[in-house]
Amino acid sequence: MKRLLAAAAVSALVLAGPAVAQNAPQAGGQDAARPDAAASRDPAIPPPVVSVTRHTGVFGGERIAYRAVAGETYLKDKDGKPLAAMVSYSYIKEGPVDPNRPVTFLWNGGPGSGSLWLHMGAFGPKRVVVPSDAKDDGAAPFPIIDNVDSLLDVTDIVFIDPIGTGFSRALGKTDPADYWGVTKDAKSIAEFIRLWLNDNGRWNAPKFIGGESYGTTRSAAVINELEGTYTDVSINGILLISSILDFSLASDSQGNELGFVTNLPSMAATAWYHDKVANKPATVEEFVAEARAWAIGPYASALLKGNALTAQERAAILPQLSRYTGVSETYLSNANLRLSPSRFYKELLRDRGLTIGRLDTRYTGVDYDNAGDRPDNDPSFYGIDGAYTAAMNAWSREGLKYSPSVVYSSIGGTRNWDWTIPTGPRGGSEYLNVAPYIGRALRENSGLRVWVGQGYYDFATPFFGAEYSLNRPGFPTDGRIEWHYYHAGHMMYVRDADLRKLSNDLRTFIRAR
Repeated sequence: MKRLLAAAAVSALVLAGPAVAQNAPQAGGQDAARPDAAASRDPAIPPPVVSVTRHTGVFGGERIAYRAVAGETYLKDKDGKPLAAMVSYSYIKEGPVDPNRPVTFLWNGGPGSGSLWLHMGAFGPKRVVVPSDAKDDGAAPFPIIDNVDSLLDVTDIVFIDPIGTGFSRALGKTDPADYWGVTKDAKSIAEFIRLWLNDNGRWNAPKFIGGESYGTTRSAAVINELEGTYTDVSINGILLISSILDFSLASDSQGNELGFVTNLPSMAATAWYHDKVANKPATVEEFVAEARAWAIGPYASALLKGNALTAQERAAILPQLSRYTGVSETYLSNANLRLSPSRFYKELLRDRGLTIGRLDTRYTGVDYDNAGDRPDNDPSFYGIDGAYTAAMNAWSREGLKYSPSVVYSSIGGTRNWDWTIPTGPRGGSEYLNVAPYIGRALRENSGLRVWVGQGYYDFATPFFGAEYSLNRPGFPTDGRIEWHYYHAGHMMYVRDADLRKLSNDLRTFIRAR
């Protein structure tokens, strides 16, 4: 269902120039700003609004004074007419300009999701606390605390809300669908990044981009727009958190066997977690390693044989498939050895009257009844969404003094997404594969590295699917892709131990540029 920051230069961060710069909550006063002349030509489109505030915090054990810049950047046509307002949240270390200090641009996914999840859950200077043990977040008030795991000690950070998400929106008579598509969306993000670099004097700074979920799809498309054009923006690193790059792996279309193979290790991890494995290995890593080898070997072979699979071969596969999925041989036989994710969510704990989550299979839920073949809803989404939405609105409107008179769209703010891309297969999201964009970028930029983080209990973007996507011909095998795994799901940072590990893993990656 869901299923991502120079002192003198900072006042220019307003990009198009704010109409209002609101008072900072701490000492330091307010930053002057100039109205945008081009925007003012159209009385129906007011100048953009940006709030600049000053704060301090301890991140990675280091006390950092930083400036927060929250507000609109106008994307314009060739004549300077504003077409859309892209809202971002930039956190920039105060003090003498360090030309070697990195800047990291982050977004979430959906498509149609704002950046609140990474912003308020993982890397922003504040974060919302949700239960670490996969329990429901309940109701407000939700604890919003200083985030000691933010990466502000090693990089400035810019959180971007694509058009149609958060407070970002089309302006005037602009059709928002002009920004709703794999390539259209990526072009707008790349345009924003170039504007930000212009106005902050950071063209020669180390640069990282990254996202979560569809935000990894967006990252691949954005690297193509940044490095695949003549106005080249060379990137130091891509951060892929819970990756989905090859959408054929997510298709339940009849005859598509690959998804069953790449889902199997995640089913094994989940069965291990919920104690549905006989003679359970000591660690999930051990069981997952077994499942990987079996899935790509005997299981893949059996599925590819189709109707040519003999009765004896089928009989040999069933007990192994039952062991790795935690589901009965009878059910698996009735499913023709092909267990879809939605059926797995419902069937695994049916004997306990529970369903499991999609974003994070550690979560459990209770449906209206126990008879169906798929859950009523995803307990790992409704278990956290209230806390994140409340925290994002509270921090933006109260902490950052940026409070537009529009509703913040957490997720679902886009529709009729254009899944086609200029090169490669067309035919819908099932056949979209943006991984080759990353392969090309690695081949053509020797300084580019890729960081991949996956949760064992993530079914929105299973880890074996990410491994498959980035292990194809065309990808260099020189060690510039590094892998990290976590004992939670899609948003691994909801688990406290994984948030600390995620922060440390990324801090090490950025420092090693």
